[in-house]
Amino acid sequence: MTITQAEIKQIRSLREKKFRDAYGLFVVEGEKMVQEALLSDFEVVRVWRRDEIGEAVMARISQLSTPSPVLAVVARPEPAGIVLQRSLCLGLDGIRDPGNLGTILRIADWFGVETVFASDDCVDLFNPKVIQASMGSVFRVRVVTADLVDISRRFREAGMRVYGTFLDGKNLYQETLAPEGLVLMGNEANGIRPEVAAEADARLLIPSFGRSARETGAGTGAESLNVAVATAITLSEFRRR
Repeated sequence: MTITQAEIKQIRSLREKKFRDAYGLFVVEGEKMVQEALLSDFEVVRVWRRDEIGEAVMARISQLSTPSPVLAVVARPEPAGIVLQRSLCLGLDGIRDPGNLGTILRIADWFGVETVFASDDCVDLFNPKVIQASMGSVFRVRVVTADLVDISRRFREAGMRVYGTFLDGKNLYQETLAPEGLVLMGNEANGIRPEVAAEADARLLIPSFGRSARETGAGTGAESLNVAVATAITLSEFRRR
């Protein structure tokens, strides 16, 4: 299989969001990830293998520091519409780190959360680092770009609770948790923005069991958890009940 200079140029351009938007394409790399794409409902446009195009060419088109044996170009699906189901869903408010978003999708997949609502200022779903960190879950978890204020109100109108994670919330392990509803997770630096936080009817806290800096008088101590870690702990507790 040969690859043209035009194809090389296009694949390399897909590292940038503006070109992913323009072409409606994104890149997937690695045997497992490409296989996940082929088994999904996504349209795989073309697959290139290192042993067919050569190591030097694969190094030119790869988006990884160490080029993988196989790379695929995949068509982005049409944006998912808002369909409310009586299930447990996530709402992501301003997640900016691609590694965090990809990991959260993997966590959602593990805990059977089929739909994730994401604010429009979250990092691009098809960012290469999001794709890699999701380990294939991007092909199974439905991500819907949505106004989280509106979505929260829809959940409450449907008789489901809206949970949020906050540093001043109530102990996650002591609160009553329903098997369905919306769980809001906030931006890495600023948490859930005020207008979205106002829609939560249950404020949850993952308690710390370590000695804080305030208690010890020291200048160190964990003040919060990474948002992906916090998502895993929270969803685990919901599924444990």
